[in-house]
Amino acid sequence: MASMTGRGDPRSGRARLDDAAAQGLYDRMRVVAPAAFGAIERDRADDPARPFADTACGRLAGSLDGAGLRALGMWAHHWCMRFYDDDTRVGRRLVREIAGRRGLGWTPDEVRWMLGESERAGPAARERLTLPLAAAGELPGAADGAVPDDGAADSGAGWRLAG
Repeated sequence: MASMTGRGDPRSGRARLDDAAAQGLYDRMRVVAPAAFGAIERDRADDPARPFADTACGRLAGSLDGAGLRALGMWAHHWCMRFYDDDTRVGRRLVREIAGRRGLGWTPDEVRWMLGESERAGPAARERLTLPLAAAGELPGAADGAVPDDGAADSGAGWRLAG
């Protein structure tokens, strides 16, 4: 799976994930993928106005600890970036809900990976930075400039991680 490690373009100057770290992220996402996909499919067929906690995605999110929620968020972010359209409405809601949770223990590697996914998705994916920026804001040192300013978040350019 080396071609899908999400390490980014080495010419970009951004910190790269090593193969083991990237593979670890994919392994964790694979654990939640079947349940996440099933929940998204059930919620697509259900009432979109239903409160999040009453949805299949909400119940799944409520059953997970911080590490599981991070993996679920990364999987949903990855899925939405690959298939961004009206069909990802349920997945984007899941991403927004996870982005609103605090204290999940995001790691710099997770944030770097999601930012790389967002950059590759391009500006057509309007919500591409929702979860990565929320996660980056939770990293130690975020108050010291680890997240982009508003202009960078709008354009998708100029993001960086401190350290």
